Amino acid sequence: MADTFASGRLPHAFTTPGSSSFVEFLAGYAPHLLPGNRPSVVAEVQAPHGTTIVALAFDGGIVMAGDRRATMGSMIASRDIEKVFPADEYSAVGIAGSAGLAVELVRLFQLELEHYEKIEGSLLSLDGKANRLATMIRGNLGLALQGLAVVPLFGGFDLDRRTGRIFSYDVTGGRYEEHDHHAVGSGSVFARGSLKKRWRPGLDADAAVHVAVEALIDAADDDSATGGPDSIRGIWPVVATVTESGYLRVADDQLAGSVAAVEDERRAAHRAQRPTGGDAR
Repeated sequence: MADTFASGRLPHAFTTPGSSSFVEFLAGYAPHLLPGNRPSVVAEVQAPHGTTIVALAFDGGIVMAGDRRATMGSMIASRDIEKVFPADEYSAVGIAGSAGLAVELVRLFQLELEHYEKIEGSLLSLDGKANRLATMIRGNLGLALQGLAVVPLFGGFDLDRRTGRIFSYDVTGGRYEEHDHHAVGSGSVFARGSLKKRWRPGLDADAAVHVAVEALIDAADDDSATGGPDSIRGIWPVVATVTESGYLRVADDQLAGSVAAVEDERRAAHRAQRPTGGDAR
């Protein structure tokens, strides 16, 4: 292979027609580069973990949002990590679990979808994308059993069904379609409770963004690994919508407005609960 590169010619594998899957190509050409083929880990590894991701459907698409905190044990490893990414033009993926492996998995998934589009000349269906991601997660099972699990949340706009759809996974690569809303990560229990209370049919994009932001605030209120919005540092959640027009990240100004609205509403409710006058019994 070294002689081939030295002569200025690509290796035979790069010029031979084959699968539209980049992961399959890499498995045949350089399998050691795949995430699941790393050497076994004997000792416990301290690595940053990302939490919490929420997703919900609205009329015309989905919203996906993630807080910005990564933890390592009891320590805050990062205050501004990004956990929501475009998978391609019409889908998004959010990461929870081992942050480094999760980001690498997302990049490989993005490349997988781009490679398919270039080889086939068309986009992979949303079901096909969800299945490809499940296969990649299954390839990481060996590391997951050693504590380095990656559990993403995937969603997008289905161009065939003309609607937004959400998919969750387990560490074995099991794929499950969720309806209306879902959350993953350490704060997911609290986020799901908030989503159940706030989500309703017929939401538009702006209202869905507000519900997602409020769910992350609720999760941060009870889960120490979930970071709430930080107006002092200007750190806001990463929130994106995916519609027929494609993936669009929500501007920080809009998120700041949603956060302020939630805080004002809760501040007013807290004040209303305080006793007034001389008798506080």
